[in-house]
Amino acid sequence: MYTQCVYTLRIYWDKMSDIFNAKVLCEECNKKMEKTDFIKDGFSVRALECPGCKKHYLHPEDKYRLDQFSKLRNKQFQVKLRIVGNSYTVSIPREIIDYQDEMQKRLNKMLFIALEEPEKLSIFFRKRVFE
Repeated sequence: MYTQCVYTLRIYWDKMSDIFNAKVLCEECNKKMEKTDFIKDGFSVRALECPGCKKHYLHPEDKYRLDQFSKLRNKQFQVKLRIVGNSYTVSIPREIIDYQDEMQKRLNKMLFIALEEPEKLSIFFRKRVFE
């Protein structure tokens, strides 16, 4: 007769350190990779880059954020314009709100709207300086 034992390991996420804080060697040239950051699609992206062969690895959180944005970026949503009192309302699709919540951890109660061109109305989730 066999007895199966199951052991569970408690993981404390708040005590875990970021892998990007460890020393990482390049798999091709065996040199220590250096932390760097760059702008991609409007995001500041953290990465590790090899000074020798220039190979780089994106931070997993930043890569996930870019992937989520890429899914929504070119997707067009058809929404209705409704009258409420003396104002008009537009519903924002849940996918966009979920993405913004994930990015900001809390959504500001106030949105900013700008008429940028005769047929272009923009909605901003955080304050933006207009020139």
